[in-house]
Amino acid sequence: MPSQPERPVLLTGWGRTAPTAARVVRPRTAAQVAEALAGAGPRGVLARGLGRSYGDAAQAAGGTVLDCTGLTGPIRLDTERGEVTVPAGVSFDRLIAHLLPRGYFVPVTPGTRQVTVGGAIAADVHGKNHHVDSSLGAHVRALTLAVPTGEALRLTPDGDDPELFRATLGGMGLTGVITEATLAVLPVETSYMRVDTDRTDSLDATLDLMSRTDADHRYTVCWVDLPAQGGAMGRGVVTRADHARLRDLPPPLRRDPLRHRSGARLAAPPWVPSGLLNSWTVGAFNTVYRGAAPRRRRGQAQPIGGFFHPLDAVRDWNRLYGPRGLTQYQFVVPFGAEETLVGVMEGLSRAGAPSFLTVLKRMGAATEGHLSFPRPGWTLAVDLPADLPGLGRLLRGFDERLLAAGGRLYLAKDGRADAETIHAMYPDLPAWRKIRERADPDGVLVSDLARRLRLL
Repeated sequence: MPSQPERPVLLTGWGRTAPTAARVVRPRTAAQVAEALAGAGPRGVLARGLGRSYGDAAQAAGGTVLDCTGLTGPIRLDTERGEVTVPAGVSFDRLIAHLLPRGYFVPVTPGTRQVTVGGAIAADVHGKNHHVDSSLGAHVRALTLAVPTGEALRLTPDGDDPELFRATLGGMGLTGVITEATLAVLPVETSYMRVDTDRTDSLDATLDLMSRTDADHRYTVCWVDLPAQGGAMGRGVVTRADHARLRDLPPPLRRDPLRHRSGARLAAPPWVPSGLLNSWTVGAFNTVYRGAAPRRRRGQAQPIGGFFHPLDAVRDWNRLYGPRGLTQYQFVVPFGAEETLVGVMEGLSRAGAPSFLTVLKRMGAATEGHLSFPRPGWTLAVDLPADLPGLGRLLRGFDERLLAAGGRLYLAKDGRADAETIHAMYPDLPAWRKIRERADPDGVLVSDLARRLRLL
C-alpha cells in the first residue's frame, strides 16, 4: 500500500476556489486502489486525476483522495481493431504523443491535454467535434472499474452490466475507480489541421454561420468577444477544421508530417494580484485578438496542439485570475432556445463580465450516460473571476432561465449551483443513483460536489 501523509492536504479544482483538506494516497497499481477502497474511513474516498475539474468534483473534505496519476504503464495500440488500451492515469498529453507518430488521434479531446483518461471518462468530456462524434463516452469500448465491494469489473457497452457502464460515463467518479480503458482511435495522415476562419460582427451572424457550415467540418468552435455590447454583442472568430491530409500540407511540412510537439512554452507568474483581469484589460485584449484574426481565411495548416489546446502553451494560466480564483459557467440549451442563449450573453455583457475565454459550440447526439452533460443544442463556456461583484446573484438568475428552457449545467465545471437546480436539470439522477448503489452499497465513494448537490 502506498504511504499516506500524516497531515491532510488542501485541494482545489482548477478554479482555485473552496479548498478542502483530505488525505492523499497515490496508488500505482489496481491492487493498491482496491486496498485503498477497502480501508476507506467514515468520510469516504474519491479518485482524482490532474485536477482540471473547475469546482469541487475531485475533492473529498475529511476523506481520502486517490491521486491516480500514478496508474500508468504501457499503452497498447491495436491497429487492426482501431483501438487503444491505456491505464487510467495516463494523460491525454502522453496518449496523443504516443498515437500521433503512429498515425492515430484520440476520438475526442477537451480543451486541454492535461487530463487523465480516467478523469475524462468520469466527466464524459466533449470537444469541438461533438456535433459529429458526440462525447468521449461514445468511443469507450471497455473499461475496468474498481468498486468498493472489492471487485474489478470489466465493463463494455453490451457486456454483463451495461447499466453500470453507462452510469460511469459522466458519473464523476462516484460509481468506482477507473483503472484502465479501451478507446476507439481515429486514423490521421498528419499532425496538422486544415482550418477555415471567419470573423463575425454580431451574434446573429455568428449563429447563422455556425448553423449553416457546422455539418461541413468535423470540428467547429467560436471564440466570442463577450464584453462587446449593442449590435456588436456576440461577435467572434469562428474556426472550422478537419484533419489535414498529406496533400493538404505545403511541401516543407510533408517531410515530417506526423511530427508533434507538446509542452508549455510560457508559465503564468506564481502570484497575480486580484483585479488584473477587469473589463478594461479584457476588453482591450479581446479587441486586439479579434482584430488579429482574418476576416476570411481558408485551408490554413495549423498544428494539432495549436488548434485544440492553445491554453496549454501557458502553464498554470488559471493563476491569471488572481488568488481568489475563477468560475467557469458552462451550460447547454436545446436548439430552439436561442432566446435563452442570447439572454445570458446580454446579461453577462451588461454586467461587464471580464472574460477573455468565452467559447460557443454546437452539440450533437448525447451518450447514454445518466449524468453526462452534452445534449443537442448550443453550449457556452465563460471563464469569470470568482470575486466579480454580484456574480453569485447573476448566475443564479441564469440558472433559472436555463432550467425553464430545458438546459443544464456541466458538473465538471460547476462549483456553486444548488442541489434543487441540478436535480431538475438531470432527471435521470434517480435511476443513476440506484445503479450506483449496487456498486457501492455502503456509500464509500463520495466527493464535495456529491455532498453539495446531494447526488448520493
